[in-house]
Formats: sequence, C-alpha cells, structure tokens
Amino acid sequence: MSTEPKPVYDFSDLKDWPAATAGLDLPARLSVFGDPVAHSLSPQMHNPGLAAAGIAAQYVRLHIRPEELGEALRALPAAGFIGTNVTIPHKTETIAHMTEVTEVARRIGAVNTVLVEEDGSLIGHNSDGPGFQRAVREEFSVDLSDLRVMILGAGGGAGRAAAVQCAMDRCERLVLVNRTLDKARELATELRDFFRSDRLAGPVDRLEVVPWDHDALARQMDHVDLIVNSTSLGMKRSDEALLPPSLIQPHQMIYDMIYAPARTRLIADALAEGARAANGLSMLLWQGAISFEFWFNREAPVEAMRRGLNTAVAERQGR
Repeated sequence: MSTEPKPVYDFSDLKDWPAATAGLDLPARLSVFGDPVAHSLSPQMHNPGLAAAGIAAQYVRLHIRPEELGEALRALPAAGFIGTNVTIPHKTETIAHMTEVTEVARRIGAVNTVLVEEDGSLIGHNSDGPGFQRAVREEFSVDLSDLRVMILGAGGGAGRAAAVQCAMDRCERLVLVNRTLDKARELATELRDFFRSDRLAGPVDRLEVVPWDHDALARQMDHVDLIVNSTSLGMKRSDEALLPPSLIQPHQMIYDMIYAPARTRLIADALAEGARAANGLSMLLWQGAISFEFWFNREAPVEAMRRGLNTAVAERQGR
C-alpha cells in the first residue's frame, strides 16, 4: 500500500532513507534542506513538474540543522538522491562541502542547488541570480543587459545574487543601496571589472554605491530603469516605505522579491505613480525551473510548475 510523504523529514530519516520512505508510491530523490523548512512551497512546485516530465521521483522537505549539514550532504549519494535545493541558513556553508561549484555559485558565494553525480560527486550551483534574470525578462520583456538597475538591500543574500547576475549580464548601470555601506562597497569592489569599458563616460558612473537616504536616492532616479527590493521590508503592513513614492517615475519598473503579500506597499506605490511592478513569485518559479534544468539537463515543464506554485500560494493565502 502506497503512503504519502511526511510533511517534513529530518536528519535521522536521511540516515536510513530506505526505511524512512518505505511505501511511497514514488521514490523521494529530490529535496530542499532548510532550518526551518516546513514553510517551503518547493514540493508543490516541483512535484507537478516531475509528473509532467514523466520522471518517476518526488520532492520532499528535509529539516537539516547547521551542525548536520555536511554529513547530510554526504549522505545524499548513498540515499539515491538526484539532488537537493538548499535554503536559509545553509546556502553559504554548502559551498565548503561541494566537489565543485559553477561560476555563478562561486561569484555569488552561495549554493542553493546541488546535483549528485553518478560517482557521488556533489556539484553546487546557484539559481537565485539566473532566476532573477528570467523573472525580469518574463515580467517586463527586457533583458538585464539593457537596463540601469538599482538594488535595495545589496549587502548579501538575494540582493547580492541579483547584483552578481546584473554584472555578469553586463547591465548598463548598477546602483547598490544598503543600510550598511561597507557591505555594498565590498560587493562593488568584487564587481568592478565587469563595468570597465572603452565606452565614453556618461553623466554618472556605471557602478555606484549609494547610502539609503532620500537625497542620495533622489539623485539616482533619472538614471535608473529597474528598481529591485531584495529586503524583507514590505511583508508587514506596518513596515516603513522603502522609497518615498514621489521618487518613483512612470518610466521605471519595480521588482519586489517579496511574493506574500502579492501587492506590497512598494508595488502599490509604484502602480499609483504609473510605473510597472511585479512581485517575487516569478523569481521563485524560475529558480525552481533552473534547478530542474541543472538536475535533468533538459527544459523544465515551467507551466506545470507555475500551476502548482500558484495553487499552493492561493491555498496559503486563503488560510
């Protein structure tokens, strides 16, 4: 008799995976590691994709604590895994346990997707930056390479991943905004070589670090096309405004990486000023699609994954 997977497995399950997953109608060969991880929507996105692709496997959640991470990753080959995603707080530390990492993961300094090779090697990739790239293309029908981009919260995490992707895509201009300026300056130093060119200098620098204050932001607005929020500000109604609405210009595009609520204060302000705006659900989708491509070396069934994700989000918001 087949059984449903548990909502969350843990490290003790992983150490005896055949016993922990006995009776499942499809073998659990993909997962997401996190601490916590019960909130993850990845299974609801990936399992419809696996079914649509005709792949006889399923995706589950694994609650892995920081002190368990290395051993858990090393247990994946023997447990028959194809790969795993890695989320907070493990993305940075995962790099140390990889056999090799892709250039994107190395530059971002974090791994969120692990491929288990047949010989047991672990290959680390990061789909955060590429997922952001494809989300912007889908939402606004434009490539990062053609844009002047401002990233709010560029000190680390998703903001760093987006900045690295913008640089690797040779965007027209990149403005890094962060509460802690030193973190943004360190990132700018790493990315400086991407912005050296023989082109005539424009009215503003192609790569700038800007403090998070009204006047400094106001001076940038005529020279920015895409504004990205990579902070968690906006998840609560009581959160302060990220940008004074009067600074937002109608020609601009706003991408808020937050997807719940779907209409954040920043998005509402942007739409009220006549700008275009989108939330982070598309980035979550494309991160998943890129992970799928990395694991299976084939095109992801994006529409099946989108339907699964949209249904999961609607169910969560309906609670």
